Amino acid sequence: MKIYWDKENNSKNLIGPKVKELRIKRHLSQKALAAQLQLAGYEFNDLTVLRIEHGTRFVSDYEVVALAEFFHVSCEYLLGVKEGNKQ
Repeated sequence: MKIYWDKENNSKNLIGPKVKELRIKRHLSQKALAAQLQLAGYEFNDLTVLRIEHGTRFVSDYEVVALAEFFHVSCEYLLGVKEGNKQ
């Protein structure tokens, strides 16, 4: 299995900066975001959110979907494929 990461930024995911930006826009702490995601049925905690934002954790496809749904943006937006919120 080959695992990709951004060697230039030493990041294991592409979505960290967007997640942090969206979380801050909503005035949520990492703990509050994790709690909201847990209420929606996802296994997140504040350490998970911290590691995603810092790029020290790989993010599974279902986690990208969960975060996109929570923030009402597209997966492509989180991944940096296209700009703007989902229509």
